Amino acid sequence: MMNPNLTLDDIQWQTLIQQTAGYFSDLTLKRGFQYYKQGRVHASELTDSSGIIEAAVDGTETYRTRLHIHSLNDSECSCPVKEGCKHMVAVLLDYAQLQGRSVHALVNAHSTSYAPAASYAQNEARSGHIQGRPAASTSKWRVQADHLPELPISAWHELFELCTASLGANTQNSFYAKNALASLHHIKPPMPADMDPLYELHAHLFILEKLVKQPASAWNASGSYIGYHTQIAADHIQARMEHIFKEGLEGIEPKEAFGQRLTETNAYVRQSMLSEPRNRKFYAQVYMQLWIHWIYPLAKHNASLIQAELEQLQTAEAEFGSTLSRASWFTAQGLMSFYLREDETSWNLLREADKISSLPPAAVLGFFDMLHAAQEWDRLAQWLPEIGPLLGSHRNEHLSSYQYYWDAVIQHLPEKAERMWNSLAAMLPYSKDIYQNALITHGRWREWIDYQLSTGREPLELRVSELVPIEKNAPELLLPFYHQAVERYILHKNRAGYKAAVKLLKRLAKLYKKLKQQERWDLFIVALSVRNSRLRAFQEELRRGKLIS
Repeated sequence: MMNPNLTLDDIQWQTLIQQTAGYFSDLTLKRGFQYYKQGRVHASELTDSSGIIEAAVDGTETYRTRLHIHSLNDSECSCPVKEGCKHMVAVLLDYAQLQGRSVHALVNAHSTSYAPAASYAQNEARSGHIQGRPAASTSKWRVQADHLPELPISAWHELFELCTASLGANTQNSFYAKNALASLHHIKPPMPADMDPLYELHAHLFILEKLVKQPASAWNASGSYIGYHTQIAADHIQARMEHIFKEGLEGIEPKEAFGQRLTETNAYVRQSMLSEPRNRKFYAQVYMQLWIHWIYPLAKHNASLIQAELEQLQTAEAEFGSTLSRASWFTAQGLMSFYLREDETSWNLLREADKISSLPPAAVLGFFDMLHAAQEWDRLAQWLPEIGPLLGSHRNEHLSSYQYYWDAVIQHLPEKAERMWNSLAAMLPYSKDIYQNALITHGRWREWIDYQLSTGREPLELRVSELVPIEKNAPELLLPFYHQAVERYILHKNRAGYKAAVKLLKRLAKLYKKLKQQERWDLFIVALSVRNSRLRAFQEELRRGKLIS
């Protein structure tokens, strides 16, 4: 049971409600409420007076949640979503209950926090016309809001247009996105459980469209990029949609109406993706996530549906002509070919996409993640060397993920190790960090030393901790590495070079001692001193280092 010593005054409580609305989506709050009601939170403990709560929450498995009451953005969870998830909400509600505060004030944080500023009622009460619609028309749409589950997706977006009209169209930033989202949550009618995630998704899709589909004049003459504040807002909306997808349809049994709305959603996202400017990938990411997390899990045994989607994509070239976003087009076809297990076709399509516009790392890693989740180790071993090079020029964190998938393959199929080494070597120099780490992890000490020598890396550039495994397991391999570096330092013929040489010579002395080759060391240091006897500064550094008398 949690120790409820941390008490919140009224101001702190209102601040927490505001934070809750800003950090958690409305759908996540509703799902977290279900977890709270089902008593899934246990082992809750307030660790200290800083407002950090650690708890265990039962989901698909038991997840460890660390909730920061005063800074929700710093909270963590061990679930796949990791942040802003329903498990955090359940812990937050559990804490509110112990404090004697209203759980429902948090669950309804979006309408509680923002409705007065941007409500549907305010929009309706404008001059009688909204976006050209008379007041009678707005009343009609408000009535129809209660029937959204039966209406097509296009009707949803018409209603969204209506209730956000008063927010204007010239302030596309995070403030606009927050208020627009609050308006959409305010008019949301009670919906079946399977429709809730769809409504949340389309609320965000509508706002994303408002942010990124502005006319060229809104930013610059060419319309080739969007403004900084708009980009920040769009990235935030994108991240929230990723959470919606990852939370998925867990515990929900989709009905027939959901299937129809999902088909319409796919058509809407596909259309937006194929017409998206080349330098943007918003809808391309949404399309992949929609298929990976929602459509394919429901249709993985329905090859005809996947084939139909592929054929739909293939006709796009004739439909869109020169406006076709070809990189996204190739990527989407690659995904369908992947699902149809036509791997070589998929690889070729993804390479074509990458030639046009570098594939986002998330897209490349997404294929590996699906194979890893399905435990298709042999297939994963084929995919990694084929499209792994597309990650080459990206950040180290993405290459670290790439190595993670290889490690999983080798753990289950040790015979694939040689393929891994060939793949990592082929991706040099981009893969140099993961290549060296893999050599150390797998005890390939000689190859590690050979790589250092071939790249001309200096021993003193390496952290001592990096050399510890070699010194422990194969110290003799360090001798040529150190000896060559000493000679290079001396050739600098300056004080800094001599000091570096002496520093390394001290390491060599310890190595020879460890190898029980003291006599060999004594002969070497005397010969080195005699050979460089004219270098007075070097002789001084040798004496200071107590290497000669």
